[in-house]
Amino acid sequence: SSCIGGDYRPFIAAYAERSAAARARFAAPISPMSPTGPASRLDLAYGTAAAQRLDLFLPGSAAVPASPPPLLVFIHGGYWQELSKNESSFAAADALRQGFAFAALDYTLAPAATVAAMVAECAQALAWLHRHAEALGFDGARIVVAGSSAGAHLAAMCALRRDAGPVVKGAVLVSGIYELEPLVGTSINDALGLDAAAARAASPALADLQDLQGSPQAIVCWGAVETAEFKRQGREFAGQLQRAGTACRMFEVPGRNHFDVILDLVEPATMLGAATVALVRSC
Repeated sequence: SSCIGGDYRPFIAAYAERSAAARARFAAPISPMSPTGPASRLDLAYGTAAAQRLDLFLPGSAAVPASPPPLLVFIHGGYWQELSKNESSFAAADALRQGFAFAALDYTLAPAATVAAMVAECAQALAWLHRHAEALGFDGARIVVAGSSAGAHLAAMCALRRDAGPVVKGAVLVSGIYELEPLVGTSINDALGLDAAAARAASPALADLQDLQGSPQAIVCWGAVETAEFKRQGREFAGQLQRAGTACRMFEVPGRNHFDVILDLVEPATMLGAATVALVRSC
């Protein structure tokens, strides 16, 4: 927020407004049969904890006449201690227009959960979606995970580590935090409670190349109006993925900041949106 004068609340308001509009627009429940129009299923439980919920949106059958659609899963940011799925469906309408299914995840926030526990919850949600893909109406073999800021960190930990398994076929990592140790000793860590060892263990940028080998294709990007540290971490993590043999596209989005770049996620007229659409379609 230091790059935009400190007030990020208008961007959070935009997330919430667009997400509420998507939930209202696609309020019809998903039918057990292929829906004829876009529809949603809200507050699906992927676990027993209160925050282990997700919202799912499917395109109409006319958008995907030949086969079940791929699924784009979004994990929100907020430094692991703010926001929810209720502000995270802003890209649903764009995704449905492209013929993609879209899901927004909730997870337990700090201080009620550790960062490691959040990673486990997000991985649990992805595994649940993979298991129930046929019943819910999307292609479980074509799941792409996306995240912004802390959500990009969680997406990276779920998708790009050796133990992630075959669930995720692509990752879109936007303005992410990939090395957590610089947060130790800052006010951000008051709720997280990370020590140096826990921070290193939760840092995908510090993973061995062997742990990154076989990772799914990825996009790593950030806005031009961001801090030098966000840009450094993005460049270095993308370089790690490329050295591990991962097909990774890295770029900076001109004119966008840490908070508004994610609004382009599936808008094909934008740099990020075009890249996301191409990645999902290639999976």
